[in-house]
Amino acid sequence: MTTVLIVDDQPLQRLGFRMLLESTPDTEVVGEAAHGADAVRRAAELRPDVILMDVRMPGMDGIEATRRVVASGDRSRVLILTTFDLDEYAHAALRAGASGFLLKDAHPEELLAGIRAVAAGDAVIAPALTRRLLDAYAKHLPRDSPGQAGQPGGPGPRTADDPRVRALTEREYEIFVAIGQGWSNSEIAERLVVAESTVKTHVGRVLAKVGARDRVQAVILAYDLGLAHPNPPD
Repeated sequence: MTTVLIVDDQPLQRLGFRMLLESTPDTEVVGEAAHGADAVRRAAELRPDVILMDVRMPGMDGIEATRRVVASGDRSRVLILTTFDLDEYAHAALRAGASGFLLKDAHPEELLAGIRAVAAGDAVIAPALTRRLLDAYAKHLPRDSPGQAGQPGGPGPRTADDPRVRALTEREYEIFVAIGQGWSNSEIAERLVVAESTVKTHVGRVLAKVGARDRVQAVILAYDLGLAHPNPPD
């Protein structure tokens, strides 16, 4: 059973989510909140598996609420509801620690699948969509990176002294770079000529070593460290 906290300032929106989730055997709505401050308080009280978080709300918005929930160290994972034309919200939510994104007009089965994925520790955003968001995000990063993502010879100057990168084996470093480029497990397996099950094992180790909550956070870290960029060389 996956427990869910619904956070939205629109009562009808919350009712619609509740009706859908309560009609599904493996999800349980444990509470609702109408703004960010209430969401933080309710999350601490209820410790839901997933927080379905709106972005724009009066008072504390969903981005700040996400940041505080993640900073608390609680086990709850946040699934942000947003629109992709609002890139600034998507980028801020990634940095705040959100585990994924869905459109508010997503099909019911997409919402349910997203909640299950986040509860299981996976990212909701598909690799291609991750790249679409992060291509825009990367435009705001400093342009002093060595541009050596995926190149032989190990990490470039921006990452050489980072203990998270130093902790990776050579294979794990390759996997980390591939995650940063938005590749799926099957794509990584094909390009590195290894079994997909092996890639899955390596991904788990990489996330643990770099301290990423999930794949989305690993992608953001790879961008911040200069290991990924929008248009990697062939």
